[in-house]
Amino acid sequence: MSTTTTRDLIVFGEDWGALPSSTQHLIQHLRKDRKVLWVNSIGLRQPSLNIKDIRRVVSKLFAKSQPVPPAPQLGSNHFQILHPKTLPAPRSIFARWISRLLLLAQLKPVISNMGLKSPVLWTSLPTAVDLSGYLDEHALVYYCGDDFGSLAGVDHETVSSREEELISKADLIFSVSQKLNARFPKTTSHLLPHGVDYPLFSTPTSRAPDFPDNGKPTAGFYGSISDWMDIPLLEKTIKQLPDWNFVFIGKSNIDVGCLEELDNTFFLGEKKHADLPSYSQHWTASLLPFKRNQQIDSCNPLKLREYLAVGKPIISTAFPSASEYQAYIHIIDNASSMVEALKDSVTDRDCYFRKQSVSNQTWEMRASSVSRWLNAL
Repeated sequence: MSTTTTRDLIVFGEDWGALPSSTQHLIQHLRKDRKVLWVNSIGLRQPSLNIKDIRRVVSKLFAKSQPVPPAPQLGSNHFQILHPKTLPAPRSIFARWISRLLLLAQLKPVISNMGLKSPVLWTSLPTAVDLSGYLDEHALVYYCGDDFGSLAGVDHETVSSREEELISKADLIFSVSQKLNARFPKTTSHLLPHGVDYPLFSTPTSRAPDFPDNGKPTAGFYGSISDWMDIPLLEKTIKQLPDWNFVFIGKSNIDVGCLEELDNTFFLGEKKHADLPSYSQHWTASLLPFKRNQQIDSCNPLKLREYLAVGKPIISTAFPSASEYQAYIHIIDNASSMVEALKDSVTDRDCYFRKQSVSNQTWEMRASSVSRWLNAL
């Protein structure tokens, strides 16, 4: 009789907390029946001499590792977060050696204290490949959620080189989109589209206090307001709809002054993930106004399935991951078509069908598939 071993995990990801990434959503479910050591970001580029980078370096230097409050049936040592102190994205052989020594000195005592035996090494960051083979791991998993070659704020040469090494060493590769998956060996890779916290987004909730309350229809977007946003498209659209509100939730990483000066736009800043339905359930239409570039072609935005779970009409520019749901999305290509789609959304009554399209694509179901693949290693 064969037996299956549920192995513990060492996970290299972004900093735990704030708006949860797809990795965090998956690990929240995987940690229910296995121990997890989560290692906060070890960096994808070397810091620059600016205020933002200096503050981040200082916060990491003084951060302390911590256990996370467990579910009642789990031990207090079941899930821990390590705030590593290391050299971010080291380039030379010597710098990589120093970085590995620093990380191993911090990791091994925690691994021993948690009682991790032959864990699976899971990384969402190519730079963590330098730890492969040094942690007594049973297997190496690469979870690819982005096209690092086109991602802003990344040392592309260093990260691309590490990713090639990681792909060659990985026993299992998960990727979030068809375009990303096509880059990897068929023998080790699985397409793993994003899931959705369906109960959170589909269960009715009250309107947020700072939601515009002026009786006008409202178009809304949440997420990082960055280079992939088509600002000229939005500006043209908003100017043609003065009787609409346009709400933007998230951190602005680009100049949006041309939008902020318009009377019917509202930039509400960053919000907790759990609070997003108190906005998206109460606006008239959800927006995905992306530019078409390499990064967007490879992405599978978390908010797409969250928007669908809310049920409101979705107005989006075209990108590959949206094609699966084209029956439930208004695809537009210019300001005129966006204006018409928004006007039509006022009388749209297809809420039920949009919700049903993702009701069986929860993070719990995605994590169940991942668990089977992990256990088969």
